[in-house]
Amino acid sequence: EVQLVESGGGLVQPGGSLTLSCAASGFTFGAYGMSWVRQAPGKGPEWVSGIDRGDGRTYYADTVKGRFTISRDNAKNTLYLQMHSLKPEDTAVYHCARDSGKAQYDWDYWGQGTQVTVSA
Repeated sequence: EVQLVESGGGLVQPGGSLTLSCAASGFTFGAYGMSWVRQAPGKGPEWVSGIDRGDGRTYYADTVKGRFTISRDNAKNTLYLQMHSLKPEDTAVYHCARDSGKAQYDWDYWGQGTQVTVSA
């Protein structure tokens, strides 16, 4: 059974930092591209960042480029998202998601998510 479990969310002041983790199990983690997708209250899902399965090439939405860093540790089956210079508009539930491999921005498994709240 594929499982994705996020952790590391919380309340942080504007300008602060957080690091999210996603523990994967039930599949060969290193064989899949992975993404972080967030959903703010009342809004649809927004892709944040992705990392390839092979060379680990990374990709970012313009809204987070230069502030967020995605990485993966295939030996630990874990995906990370380092977030710096956080803004109130970064407030959302952050999900890790497994890329389906069928199309861009298409995911076949999601975790339950971890809440990130940026507020003074």
